[in-house]
Amino acid sequence: MTHQEFLTVQTRGRGTTEITSQVQTIVRNANIETGLCHVFQHHTSASLILNENADPAVRQDLETFFSRLVTDGDPVYRHQDEGPDDMSAHIRNVLTANELTVPVSGGRCDLGTWQGIYLWEHRTTPHTRKITVTVQG
Repeated sequence: MTHQEFLTVQTRGRGTTEITSQVQTIVRNANIETGLCHVFQHHTSASLILNENADPAVRQDLETFFSRLVTDGDPVYRHQDEGPDDMSAHIRNVLTANELTVPVSGGRCDLGTWQGIYLWEHRTTPHTRKITVTVQG
């Protein structure tokens, strides 16, 4: 059995937006007790991460690390059509992930105690992001 739904997430600009509850609702709607939940985001300047959900400082520290690792407006980048954060957002996407797969157990995503699912926006301005959630079991 397969169930698929779509999410639209409005970001505030660079940073993380937790989508755990929306994904869990889709899994619950699927009526699948045991299986897999696949989450895919359709963009090349954002990503998905499974990360700490208790202390927001963890995600802030990740952002700080990435800002040092991949700087906006680096003159070596040729692709800057949409501004200085354009190519750096694409690099951040490649270094992270566009998709996650999580086990489903007992009719819900079987996440660890401190795990949450996040859309990580890599652009500095707000964007609307499309996410497909597919539950199989």
